[in-house]
Amino acid sequence: MPIARSFTIARVFLRYRLDQLLPATRRPLWLRGLLAPLKLVPAPKMGRGERLRRALEELGPIFVKFGQLLSTRPDLLPPDIVEELDHLQDNVPPFPSDKCVALIEQALEAGVDELFAEFDRQPLASASVAQVHGAVLPSGESVVVKVLRPGIDKIITQDLRLLRVIARWIERFVPDGRRLRPVEVVEDYRHTIEGELDLVREAANGTQLKRNFSNSPLLYVPEVHWDYTRENVLVLERIDGIPVTDLAQLRAQDTDMQLLAERGVEIFFKQVFEHNFFHADMHPGNIFVSRKHPRRPQYIAIDTAIVGSLSREDQYYLARNLLAMFRRDYRMVAELHVQSGWVRADTPVNTFEAAIRAVCEPIFEKPLGEISFARVLISLFQTARRFDMAVQPQLVLLQKTLLNIEGLGRQLYPQLDLWKTAHPFLERWMRDRIHPRTILGEIRRYGPEWLEKFPQLPQLVYSSLEQSRELAPQLENIGEQLARSHRRGRRQYFRRIAGVLLAFGATALAVPDWFAQLPPAGWAMGAVALVLLLWP
Repeated sequence: MPIARSFTIARVFLRYRLDQLLPATRRPLWLRGLLAPLKLVPAPKMGRGERLRRALEELGPIFVKFGQLLSTRPDLLPPDIVEELDHLQDNVPPFPSDKCVALIEQALEAGVDELFAEFDRQPLASASVAQVHGAVLPSGESVVVKVLRPGIDKIITQDLRLLRVIARWIERFVPDGRRLRPVEVVEDYRHTIEGELDLVREAANGTQLKRNFSNSPLLYVPEVHWDYTRENVLVLERIDGIPVTDLAQLRAQDTDMQLLAERGVEIFFKQVFEHNFFHADMHPGNIFVSRKHPRRPQYIAIDTAIVGSLSREDQYYLARNLLAMFRRDYRMVAELHVQSGWVRADTPVNTFEAAIRAVCEPIFEKPLGEISFARVLISLFQTARRFDMAVQPQLVLLQKTLLNIEGLGRQLYPQLDLWKTAHPFLERWMRDRIHPRTILGEIRRYGPEWLEKFPQLPQLVYSSLEQSRELAPQLENIGEQLARSHRRGRRQYFRRIAGVLLAFGATALAVPDWFAQLPPAGWAMGAVALVLLLWP
């Protein structure tokens, strides 16, 4: 990492006294000594959450985006810090339009005037990784042109290297560091941010999402113009929608707000459980509402750089956990956490069940419509932390998306009962998972592969048995060698003891007064030598 960048980070760290974020009682002794001189530096007169937010904004785009990721982890961070990180802004001044035009012409190997009938040199939006311009294709279709910032890949590589170093330090020196798995979280974040640097990948994600919701009344995804798309340039259909947070416009066109909120929940569960491919960056800036059919509103999603998916096992355990939790079957919740490997296998299930019950019972005393679905999940993870539940990087994006969706739904329709929409969906999904039709579909999907390998099965079984038979004598020989080595070691140990006793006896007979004349230091050295000689 360049020295100048190191000094910049150290300066920001000192200015905002970020050392105070870690409670003094939980700092190792060596760290207390290292940070002692910082007591001379006055702390800014602002809350710790605001200090962290300002520091991240000053350090640049990668730290801002990492802070946004951390804001989705209220199971790990205190509420005041999470609230401040929610306000992190990713607004960056645009880079010059001449550079933007040069990048487009270099990527597409043609002049802007040849590529587009019109090109607006004033950007529509500008963020830390890319900026967007309006344009019109020769066919007359309105599009948006997304262009990566020049040199952003070097900045990201540099800052990711630093985040890895910080993560290793946290894992090594901070209490609970290993359980939080910060290195894995940073590695997961690296995959996320690198996905934003490849606009071809973003285009492919958008195409897949569009295919999943083809002809659906729930969600529309802009079409990708592949002929104009490269790694650093992306051209998309320009959409005409209302920002989902513009409640005044939505109400002015008589939008059915309850249906809009419920459809957002349905989209989330459809993506996670049916498609296993979900838009993982569904913050309000990326979501619009179509102006068509306001009584049957349809969402429009943009910016598909970040997507997520779960393993089949995680899908299954997550669905069963949610169903068991809302049935108040806390024993099942505890057992599922152990079965899934989310907590250690030796976790006492009875104690874990009692802890879950103590957290969830007060929540479920409220009407279902007042319960925050995401907060229940977070409370569950917080409880599991006390039983050494490791951070599950594969669930981070899911939790972030659920928080965004529920927050958005409650903003649109405060009386949203998320469970009313989610419960029948999960019940149906669990039934479909074991339905004969599903099993038949799995057989059709994997049957050709099974049939291809079936003729090899007898040979594989025979080879395995042969290997076992060949290994058996070797294992016996290893056992005999270990036994012989053990017997030889015992004989050597007893010889050593006998040698020491003989040496002491001979010395006592030859020089009777030698032991009495030995100074205390000599006794100490002799005791150490004796221990070393007799150590097994």
